[in-house]
Amino acid sequence: MAGGKAFSRAQTDDPVNREKHDFYPTWPAATRALLEVEKFDGAIWEPACGDGAISDALTAAGYTVVSTDLIDRGYGEGELDFLMQWQPRAPNIFTNPPFRDALQFIDRALMLITGKVVMFLRLACLEGVERGKWFPSTPLARVYIMSRRVPMGRGKLAGEGEGHGVIAFAWFVWEHGHQGPPSLFFLDWKTSA
Repeated sequence: MAGGKAFSRAQTDDPVNREKHDFYPTWPAATRALLEVEKFDGAIWEPACGDGAISDALTAAGYTVVSTDLIDRGYGEGELDFLMQWQPRAPNIFTNPPFRDALQFIDRALMLITGKVVMFLRLACLEGVERGKWFPSTPLARVYIMSRRVPMGRGKLAGEGEGHGVIAFAWFVWEHGHQGPPSLFFLDWKTSA
């Protein structure tokens, strides 16, 4: 029964249990799984770097990473509002944005850069009438659904012993010039753990 309550709480707007700034660090193996199938030309900007979970995985894979965040968590350049930026800091963007600002992050990223835009989003981001109209207007090229639930800790990286996540996530990849529907793939982060 407790699992059902956790799932229900995770799927609804819950200001008491929700992390104030939507800070849920990305499990490193989820990032590594995507890096096994997606390659990037040039540097990568991580505009919601948090404590560096994604940035560290990108750096370990050999990429030059520019890390910024609205909140200063001691990693990268803090107090930089991505949604107010007008100059790109790298040709690619790769991030786990605050869910409540996800569409604004995507729009801003597509406006700023010429390379790939990669966002780690709840799979539920695909739902909704307005999003159903919005997605086809973007160059969404690929969606990589995580075949296992990804552990996500509220305000900190989930620990090894904290079990499985309760929300379905996917990597969304946009490429300027892409036309047509996105391709759909499945990734198992445990193969990259």
